[in-house]
Amino acid sequence: MRAEPLDAATIVSATEDVLRRHGPGKATVLDVARALGVSHGSVYRHFASKQALREAVIRRWLDGVRGDLVAATREPGLAPPDRLRRLLTTMFAVKWRKAREDPELFATFRVLAAEHSAVSAAHVAALLDLIRAIVADGMAGGDFAPGDPALLARDVFHAVTRFVDPSHAAEWSSPAIEAESDGVLSLVLDGLRAR
Repeated sequence: MRAEPLDAATIVSATEDVLRRHGPGKATVLDVARALGVSHGSVYRHFASKQALREAVIRRWLDGVRGDLVAATREPGLAPPDRLRRLLTTMFAVKWRKAREDPELFATFRVLAAEHSAVSAAHVAALLDLIRAIVADGMAGGDFAPGDPALLARDVFHAVTRFVDPSHAAEWSSPAIEAESDGVLSLVLDGLRAR
């Protein structure tokens, strides 16, 4: 049995490992408890259900992604069109890298996204807010045509869905994906531009 105290972060780390080994369909709370050398009741004291535990794994992953995206939008001296391009290309790169380098954990993310979990919905809302803020800055500075920043942020997000939605992950290994995403970004930015 485990000698040191058990905390939520340790359980989440062990769950990531179990998900990588067994996949989202087969990983159980009992597997996590075994990996930690504790009873499954000890895991349930921190997480009420298997779903809560999986969502905690995804939340930690998405919080790290969000940090990268916020940093991409805050580089000093970038005009809003460049900030928007930087945000979206960073978003693409992070998703593509995770799908390629950590496919088992990415599979869990895909399952949760398909289930429309509160965690993935909150992540999309945060992405939309980042895009909205840049669009609003672009309008205020005359780079982008006037409009409703929230609606335009939604439209931008929908335009690039193929490059970020996990259901399109199989397409991300295409050698043409970067050129295709760059073409869509150019089209989006041109559509936002003030005339």
